[in-house]
Amino acid sequence: MAVSLQQITQYLDNRGWKYRVDAAAMQIVTGVEAENVDRFLIIIALKEGGEYIELAAPQLLKVKDHVYKGVLFQTMLSIAWEVKLLRWEYDPSDGEVRASIAVALEDATLTERQFNRMLGALIELVDVVAMPRLQAVLATGEDPGQKGREQRLAEALREMLPEGGLAELQQAIAQLQQQESEG
Repeated sequence: MAVSLQQITQYLDNRGWKYRVDAAAMQIVTGVEAENVDRFLIIIALKEGGEYIELAAPQLLKVKDHVYKGVLFQTMLSIAWEVKLLRWEYDPSDGEVRASIAVALEDATLTERQFNRMLGALIELVDVVAMPRLQAVLATGEDPGQKGREQRLAEALREMLPEGGLAELQQAIAQLQQQESEG
């Protein structure tokens, strides 16, 4: 067996986490305090005899008939494109949106470091990266993550440069362009 419930509970114990084991379902239910998720549950499920592990964050959103559901789905796919590991799931029967990270272990063992990376990534990507963006989409119908490349660069430069620095940078760029056209 690639991983067992006992191994996962040991990893969670090492973190000092509370959890509930459902041995019949081959899963562990735990959760964390989060800034952007009201009730951040995490289900750790072992499948295929422990050769496949899935960490899922269920019930993140309910969007069965939401007016901006299409934009939300587009944003979820954009996030999946932009980050590693995270995938999105949607239950059309009730509108539940969940996120998960899953790995096929086959005959490999799951190390504690790998487990902690999966768990940390799920929490970080859902709470910090995705939920603020998805909540904005549901409120406005626009994905705030779809700013143009130039706009993101300009905002980053504005934060890095001292006051008046953006104007100086524009002058320097104009001089470079002029030198290129002359030379």
